[in-house]
Amino acid sequence: MIDVIHYILAGMLVGFCVGITGVGGGSLMTPILIGLFKIEPHIAIGTDLLYAAISKFCGSMVHARKLNIVWPIVIWLSVGSIPASFATTWALEHYLSQSTHYKSVLTIVLGFMLTLTGISIIFRTTIEKFFDKYRKNEGHHQQQNGYDPSKKFYIVIMGIVLGIFVTLSSVGAGAFGVMALIIMFPNLPMIRIIGSDVVHAVLLTLVAGLGHLSTGNVDFSLLTWLLVGSIPAIVIGTLISSKMPEKLIRRVLGITLFALGINFIIHPVKAKPAASEQALVTKQLQQHA
Repeated sequence: MIDVIHYILAGMLVGFCVGITGVGGGSLMTPILIGLFKIEPHIAIGTDLLYAAISKFCGSMVHARKLNIVWPIVIWLSVGSIPASFATTWALEHYLSQSTHYKSVLTIVLGFMLTLTGISIIFRTTIEKFFDKYRKNEGHHQQQNGYDPSKKFYIVIMGIVLGIFVTLSSVGAGAFGVMALIIMFPNLPMIRIIGSDVVHAVLLTLVAGLGHLSTGNVDFSLLTWLLVGSIPAIVIGTLISSKMPEKLIRRVLGITLFALGINFIIHPVKAKPAASEQALVTKQLQQHA
């Protein structure tokens, strides 16, 4: 029962951050599950992917209703990310899941993505200002709505990168995806970048989450209690976001994610020795005692 309360509180914390800042879902939930609750990395990542898909779905409906979505961006991102996610899940299942380095690889990739996400959150305003100078002078392919159809190839490549790393870490579909779209489409209104990224994130995390589900990497009890805590907190955070110091919270969140990322890279979670190996190690220690 104590664990259930802790999971609900974790969901509330993450949901509140998402409601106020718009980021922090997967990038904050997975480190909490691994670092605080000692959930196995593959279970934390698989569960968090489905958590992200469900929690982001309501937001995607709001963006769709307000016409904030550039569907060509979503489609071309999905063309790259969905096959990449399937391929990554297949590779994990057939080549890495039985390896003693399985947890270490997942944790290091998670740390790498957390570090990038933290940097993108901390310096988001600076990055936006840097690309502001390009907003008035786009090429002749640029349409009035800010979408450049000549960049389809780059969108697909970006989708492939997101598909691989989000499937491996559950991190990157939000803040990192937004930063990439800002760089690629500096003349696209921010609300349309966010709307397009959220819809693509729902699709990608759902596919990646179902892939992890097929390999047994999802804890439905954990998922349920996280959602029980986070969904009301997301609503509350969204309603009071205008009265909260969003920039300060975003900066603290970014620094926290950056620090967590560095920690996971330096100290990845390692697989425990098999029972026979553990017994051998114990015997050797007793002999040397």
